[in-house]
Amino acid sequence: MTAPTIALKEYLINIGLDSDADFLRQGLELLSQLLMEAEVEQQIGAGKHERSPARRTYRNGYRERTWETRVGEIDLAIPKLRQGSYFPSLLEPRRPAEKALLAVIQEAYLKGVSTRKVDALVKALGLTGIDKSKVSRICKELDQAVAQFRERKLERSYPYMWLDALYLKVRQNHRIVSLALVIAVGVDEAGERHLLGFDLGASENEAFWRAFLRSLVKRGLQEVQLLISDAHEGLKKALHQVFSGASWQRCRVHFMRNLLARIPRRDKASVAAAARLVFDQPSRPSAEHQLRLLVGKLEPVYPDAAHLLAEAEQDILAYKTFPKAHWRRIHSTNPLERLNKEVKRRTRVVGVFPDRAAVLRLVGSLLKEIHDDWRAAQRCYFSSESMQLLIDPDLANGEEPSAFLVELTSTAAAEAQTNLHH
Repeated sequence: MTAPTIALKEYLINIGLDSDADFLRQGLELLSQLLMEAEVEQQIGAGKHERSPARRTYRNGYRERTWETRVGEIDLAIPKLRQGSYFPSLLEPRRPAEKALLAVIQEAYLKGVSTRKVDALVKALGLTGIDKSKVSRICKELDQAVAQFRERKLERSYPYMWLDALYLKVRQNHRIVSLALVIAVGVDEAGERHLLGFDLGASENEAFWRAFLRSLVKRGLQEVQLLISDAHEGLKKALHQVFSGASWQRCRVHFMRNLLARIPRRDKASVAAAARLVFDQPSRPSAEHQLRLLVGKLEPVYPDAAHLLAEAEQDILAYKTFPKAHWRRIHSTNPLERLNKEVKRRTRVVGVFPDRAAVLRLVGSLLKEIHDDWRAAQRCYFSSESMQLLIDPDLANGEEPSAFLVELTSTAAAEAQTNLHH
């Protein structure tokens, strides 16, 4: 199988055309055109001017398109059909996020602010001959799409909303700074996930969070019942001001890290097991009972941890007043953490963004893609039946646990707590 390829390569070297860019470009253009003609014939069911009972449609001219390759730009004449459409297999439809990433890399290179990582990508992608006007046009198209996505109306009610932030490096005033990217995700009354909004700021201070939350309300965000986030002071204050009637769930995962940071290594496992018994309770009253037992056990040994646990009681157990079918996903910001990981994975390619606009362009295109994927999914994040439980709290809470169950779990917790120093 390799013999013809080797023979062709040797022949090109012998006649001095192996490094002739014009020859390679013309050859690639010819082969590409032949491939498209063959694909179109197969899709139509007949060749050009051929009469055949298998014919499904007819040609309708060509459309011009430029294809960027490592040997230069190739001018393609893509066949058009009267009915249906044809897209060449040699061209992959570029998704908006990939297009935005390419635009950011090109822009950084053009502005002379690219890192070694970006320089390497430019060479690997064969983008050294970048057209400034083309980059500008692509950026303008992406910016318009992202702006429409960020400013769209929120026309439904969203009982649940998750909030989180991550930091990205951006060049600003000839310096590299870390800017906070905040993201809001919500679930509507039908149980479907939505990317509600995102913004970029200098820090997670109260003023920034308040402005971001108010922008969501201005776009139509309403009827939020539970807000899930970490315990950042600026965010907490902003939430109480903008969503005074909603409950707040402190991320259980972040809280456990804070709690165990106050416990010596030898007792971390025992305290973690005792805390899990609190969260495993079948109702909020029984969970509160278990939490107070644990506080009593910790008080004489680790007063700082006991004080933290007692103060956070209402915040870390807020989710237990909502439908039990939702508990696994509303007790922490884990659903948003997975989204953050995807953003980090895609932005890590760039390293340092050339400016704020480049961040919003790439992140906005990526989040829009994710939002569209969620909307196209066949399965809702929460079932419509479970969402109905939000309307009828009696169905959501269910029956209180029996006295025997409370006593049983209390005994188990007490046994775990007595092992703190063993």
